[in-house]
Formats: sequence, structure tokens, C-alpha cells
Amino acid sequence: MNRSPLLIIVAAVVLLGGGWLAYDYLKEKPPPFLIKWLTATDKPPPLPAGDQAPLTVPEGFVATIFSRETPGARVMIRDPKGTMLVSLTAEGRVVALPDLNTDGKADETITVLEGLRQPHGLLIRCPDTGNPSADQDACVLYIAETGALKSYAYDADTYTARYQETLATFPTGPGHFTRTLLMHPDGVRLLASVGSSCNVCIEADERRASVLAVNLDTKEVTTFAKGLRNTVFMAVHPVTGEVWGTDNGRDVIGDDIPPDEVNIIREGRNYGWPLCYGKRVYDTDFGESSADACTATEPSHIDLQAHSAALGLAFIPTQGWPQELEGDLLMAFHGSWNRSEPTGYKVVRVDLDAQGNPQGAPVDFVTGFLAPGASEDKAIGRPVGLLVEPGVVYVSDDRAGAIYRIAIE
Repeated sequence: MNRSPLLIIVAAVVLLGGGWLAYDYLKEKPPPFLIKWLTATDKPPPLPAGDQAPLTVPEGFVATIFSRETPGARVMIRDPKGTMLVSLTAEGRVVALPDLNTDGKADETITVLEGLRQPHGLLIRCPDTGNPSADQDACVLYIAETGALKSYAYDADTYTARYQETLATFPTGPGHFTRTLLMHPDGVRLLASVGSSCNVCIEADERRASVLAVNLDTKEVTTFAKGLRNTVFMAVHPVTGEVWGTDNGRDVIGDDIPPDEVNIIREGRNYGWPLCYGKRVYDTDFGESSADACTATEPSHIDLQAHSAALGLAFIPTQGWPQELEGDLLMAFHGSWNRSEPTGYKVVRVDLDAQGNPQGAPVDFVTGFLAPGASEDKAIGRPVGLLVEPGVVYVSDDRAGAIYRIAIE
């Protein structure tokens, strides 16, 4: 009996079945070694000497280097006396960057805290007793490490912080590790984003792929919103008072789907991940859908180019900026790592009406992080966080280890 045809058929079935199982595994939780290999890049070239940043900005603006001593810079905030604090997530540090002579450059880099576990979100809260001097001396610094939210008594004169307590714990393990903080407009709850443990999966821990709310009075932790794969940054709209957040879509289904998103994050809502994305689009990787699979989910507010890796977002204030830009949204696109043609690597602006509705597609605001046509490993930097103030926006860059100052001339 000739077994060759049968062996060929069996081999084909095994290969096809094995290939599907391998894909099914890789799409859900790509192993860290594979991601590290795929995202390996050459070291960026050193920033040029002098104050000028190697970036392109709109006419009427100038880009300078505020700090070049902030490796892995992520979140930026101001302390009660105006000094910038920055989380250096990869190094486990929070640093202060005083600019006492107000020349637009950090005087030095001072370590406030070290030995932390992937610190990311930062927030300072000061009492309001009517005595500004006393209030400044009673401020609390909140830091979101990957596994916990902790509070510290912060001294703005000495740039030091003393541990007070752990207010909440977060799930740890594989997947997205950043935890970002935003004070809810109610002034009582601190929102903390917790990304998914995977590329795409049904989570066993409901705290994953969500925004949690920590009540600072009772220490109660609740789920504020869910179905958010990786909402790395959040901001409050200055007119509506609603919470906005960027969200990064899943990988391994194409160059142009699913979109990254800007969501208006409302309490109690489900934003669809892992089954739905964008404007209630069903992810067919989960098989055939029923007609109502996504009808109960919240659609995105703005769809963005897939794999842009939208991170920091901030609204342009009404003071110190050209009138035509007031109220618009700025976003930092960290940049793709697995797209056939790279995308992102820039800061964009979205024209918004007074209620926050987009009036067109995003337009470039800061470019130059990646030269046109260059591969991703040639990027000089990757923008992360934004700190917008009257007439100026600061941009953190975790690849170049720098913070840029984009100011009106």
C-alpha cells in the first residue's frame, strides 16, 4: 500500500493546524523575546550641541532642548513652586528639573525618588486653606508604579519626598505596565489607567484594560470604565469637564486596522476591547459576530491611524496661544514598531469646536523625530508626554532621553 499521499495529507494538516495554533498564541500574547527582537533599534544619534532641538515646528514657534539628562522621560508635571517633575520609568526614578533663572533650560537633574518599580503617573495635590505658604508645605505627591499607587509628603524647596502610604495595588505581570494618573473633576477620586495583559485576549482580571477610580477619602477602588486596551494618558476637556484618553489598538491584523483612538471616558461605559474597536467595529479574529455584538459598547470619539501609538494628549489653553489654536487638542504619536511603513513619530494637532468635536483630520505640529522614508530604527526620538502651558508645550522623549520646549517666538 502506498502511504505517501496519506502522509502528505497528514503532514499538511499538522502544519496548517500548528501554524494556526502558533498564530493564535502569538496574536494573544507575543512572547517578550519576540517583541524585543522586533523592536530592537540602534541607539539614537546624540542630540546636537546648543539649545536648538532637531525638530520642525510651525511658523512662529521655536523648538529648544529643555533637558537632555532625562533617560526614558515619560510623564511631566509641575510642583507647587513651578519646578517640573518627570518620571523616568525605565530607571525607576522621579526627578526634578528646576529652571531657577527662567532661561528655558533645566539647571540640573535632581533625583527626588529612586528604586521605584516602573513609575509612570505623577500627580501633586495641595490643600486649599487660604494660606498659600502653608498649603505649599503640605502637598502630597502621588506616584503610580506598575503595581501600586503610593503617596508621599513632598517638599518643593528641597525636592524631596517622604513615603506616606500605599493607597491601592494594581495587577502586574505580562503586558502593558504603565499606570497613569488623572484627578477626576469631582476632586475626590484619582483615576488610574491599567492596560491589558496581552495583545488581545479575554482578561481574567477585570482590573486590566480599564480605568480605575481610587477614592482618596475612603481608599475604595472601583472600575470607572472598561474595554480600554491601553489608555496610557488622560486629560480633562476644559469646557465640558469630561475625561478624554488615548487608546492603543491591537496588533497582528494589518497595517491600517484597528485604529488608535481618542475616547471620551464616561463612568460605567464599556469601550469594546477585545471584541470591538473604533466606531463599534467587530474584530473578526474572534469569528462571526452576532448583529448586536458591539451595540452596547461606547464608540471612539476620534479614530487615528493604526499603530501611531497615541500617548500624551493636552488641550491648548486660551492664554498665550494664537486664537485659532485655542481649545484644540495636541497628541504625541510615539510611533509604530510593526508596520510595513512606519507611522507616527510626531506631535499632531486636532482642530476642535467649543464642545470638543473634531473639525478635520490631525495635522502635523512637531515633526523631525523620524526622517521621511527612514526605518523605525533610525528615529532620533519618540515623543511621549505633553505639558501645555500659556505659549509653550513641553514634549518628553523616551528614546533620546530629552525634553523639548516648543514656544511661541
